[in-house]
Amino acid sequence: MSRILLEGISKVFPGSVYAVRDIDLTIDSGEFMVLVGPSGCGKSTLLRMIAGLEEATDGAIRIGDRNVTKLAPRERDIAMVFQNYALYPHTTVERNLGYGLKVRKMDKEEARRRVTEAAHLLGLETLLERKPSALSGGQRQRVAMGRAIVREPQAFLMDEPLSNLDAKLRVTMRAELAKLHERLGVTTVYVTHDQVEAMTLGQRVAVMRDGELQQVDTPQNLYHHPDNLFVAAFIGSPSMNLVEATIEDGHALFAGFRIPLSRPEQSPSGTVILGIRPQDFEDAAFADPSLPTIDVEVAVVEELGSESHVLFAIEAAPVNVEAVRAASEEADEALLVTDERHALFTAVVAGESQARTGATARLAVDSRRFHYFDPATGDLVGGARADASAAAR
Repeated sequence: MSRILLEGISKVFPGSVYAVRDIDLTIDSGEFMVLVGPSGCGKSTLLRMIAGLEEATDGAIRIGDRNVTKLAPRERDIAMVFQNYALYPHTTVERNLGYGLKVRKMDKEEARRRVTEAAHLLGLETLLERKPSALSGGQRQRVAMGRAIVREPQAFLMDEPLSNLDAKLRVTMRAELAKLHERLGVTTVYVTHDQVEAMTLGQRVAVMRDGELQQVDTPQNLYHHPDNLFVAAFIGSPSMNLVEATIEDGHALFAGFRIPLSRPEQSPSGTVILGIRPQDFEDAAFADPSLPTIDVEVAVVEELGSESHVLFAIEAAPVNVEAVRAASEEADEALLVTDERHALFTAVVAGESQARTGATARLAVDSRRFHYFDPATGDLVGGARADASAAAR
């Protein structure tokens, strides 16, 4: 296991196009770090620079106690797992697992031991004589991971390894990856554009946008305490509800609603972008009776069994700042049930809720969890983060 240290790393392509800009990041020994962000944010480029597949324009990369910035990939003692598995189709699972060791001319007995251990660890013992064409997608991905494991490297680098799998298999493979990391304890850097995958796998998550780090923190802190509007809009499923609001006299005013704030002394004043997580609503019939309520006209109800998603339009325009557009690749979907003058909100309520499409529903809302962002900069200016800081003091 080795710490990975990135110091001022940048990558500039011809035409002064920055793919990665001045990244400082420490990945602790044995840590599972996830790089997440929308397509084109630079996360895969950063991973490839750690691997040595891309040359850094500026900065230094250290793995363990070595500066590897100028070293070739095979000299860095890392192992990569790719999206497309990269298996040799005409040879067996066993030979695929051991091929890298054969190329390095490792002692045959030691190579056999490593292949046997990796096969046992990944449940591949009965598949060793099969060829990749006879394997399922999940089995192929396990072989790809096994080929990295037998190397016994200082670090694993994984570039969207689960993206070719169907949704159910991705859930299973996420659990297997988490267990595998717990057993091996090898420093891992994992790239994905799927924020749910990032939140469930990462011990820490680095959120990227336009080649720059936005926030590096634990999944829970990213969710509850986003530093800016981009992170708030990107992290969380369903995504955070956002609206321009006015804070005055201890109330949040937006779309004809006037919601009393539980801690007005810790809230900003004036015009803000207000963020409310869908999970911070509840059907008033099942909520704490002390919480303020709003009446809404239900546009759609998505019943998911243990919970329901209640979608409703409000009399306010959607937040249309660049940070929110960048965070949501599906930003225009709301226009299917509303228009550019009405924002679409989502509330996650109890599955027993009687909310119905086309009817009025009464929702309780927990103002203790409101987030407030500066409309000009997108930076957090109060709310949940301020509450946490005050509690710590």
